[in-house]
Amino acid sequence: MLRFECAGCGAELQACGAPEPPFACPGAGRGDDVDHVVRRADPPRAAFPTGGDANPFVRYRGLLAAHALALECGVGDEAFVELVRGLDSAVAGVDGQGFEVTPFAPSAALAASLGFAGGEVWVKDETGNVSGSHKARHLVGLMLYLLVHGRRAGGPAAAGRELGHASGRRLAIASCGNAALAAAVVARASGWPLDVFVPPSAAASVLDRLGRLSAAIHTCRRAEGVAGDPCYLAFRSAVSGGAVPFCCQGSDNGLTIDGGKTLAWEMASAIAPVAGPAAGRGRIDAVFVQVGGGALASSIVQGFGDAVACGAIDRMPRVHTVQTEGGHPLERAYDTLAGRILARVAADGGRGAVPSSARARAEAIAAWPGIVTDEMAYARRHRSAFMRPWPTEPRSIAHGILDDETYDWAAVVEGMLRTGGWPLVVGEASLVEANALARRATGIDVDHTGSAGLAGLMQAAALDARLAAERVAVIFSGVRREA
Repeated sequence: MLRFECAGCGAELQACGAPEPPFACPGAGRGDDVDHVVRRADPPRAAFPTGGDANPFVRYRGLLAAHALALECGVGDEAFVELVRGLDSAVAGVDGQGFEVTPFAPSAALAASLGFAGGEVWVKDETGNVSGSHKARHLVGLMLYLLVHGRRAGGPAAAGRELGHASGRRLAIASCGNAALAAAVVARASGWPLDVFVPPSAAASVLDRLGRLSAAIHTCRRAEGVAGDPCYLAFRSAVSGGAVPFCCQGSDNGLTIDGGKTLAWEMASAIAPVAGPAAGRGRIDAVFVQVGGGALASSIVQGFGDAVACGAIDRMPRVHTVQTEGGHPLERAYDTLAGRILARVAADGGRGAVPSSARARAEAIAAWPGIVTDEMAYARRHRSAFMRPWPTEPRSIAHGILDDETYDWAAVVEGMLRTGGWPLVVGEASLVEANALARRATGIDVDHTGSAGLAGLMQAAALDARLAAERVAVIFSGVRREA
């Protein structure tokens, strides 16, 4: 049975019988300092596919919440596949391409450049995905849930054009680049009107493309004395007024994580039959993920968790997150929580000095899963003690990860704590160096945001010698665009 729950307060949300999809917890907005984030409560029970259809939403449909809804509510597998094919065809008509499994392979040149001895650096290349980034994965997964929900409710069965008009509702998103473009492509393909809330710094090329995709553009400027991203605040106002949160923040729409999981599932499928000196069969030792709002990292954490539960890989990789010196609210939240956990470890375990290195700290924390569980429960009920808006406007060449808050912070921090990973904060020179190396070594035209994970790996490799002999993954999440 498809079930959803709030990770913060534990509220259960209906799926098949609900008049509204379970976007967010009913308790959100109460001001109770609880981190109300909706997540799937029942683990996928389907067998994990290692091959099959080129479209990831067909290949991995047995793991998707939208497919579970289709089966439970009588829509059925065949009709679900028809919905995927119809939406994919419409997306291709707008963007020139539909969805396919994206490349994930080792780069010998990157490994050599980093001085890896026997280790491997695997690159997940999202620059050729729909709209040029991974963002469309989140949003088409969300749209599929909307379409199945509409079919369940007796609504139109077409790719979504009639459904959009029949609902009388608009979609809304806050973004300065890739997420907005992805939302506009999927919205145009499915016939839903879309409001996009952008900062004044949004690139002219992005605004031009959004206009040609018929998105309504709203420029949001910062106000003196008002904390937080003004685009996000305007987006929240639109959602309060009835708009559908068509976004890449799980905190505002928990269903957006599901489509992003397909990236982790593809990585697990690719690695499952691979053996080599760097790692055991079916294993990725560490993954480095750039973080802004946190949906990508949350999807990777939860997607690999599904792959482990299904037996596709033997254990979770260590999860390392990467943010910029211009704004790193996730690292601040992790440090606060790690300090609490290590204090308890010292008391409960009878240990004295706190470990000095990031690796030693992370290993000490991961060895106490019960304490991690307790402290994460506390953190989710006291959000403001851990996650707060960055006090100044974040600035970086990696502009796609400059969110004032990491909205999906709790799932990401928990992923690091449980796997022995930790956050990295990189400077502008490192971001430039990593991007130049990424493009030179792989030939992939990735932007500075998209290669930020590599900057984190470069920093970590200088501190953690074991990486040189391991199988490590990075995600090149977005293509380089003209200003």
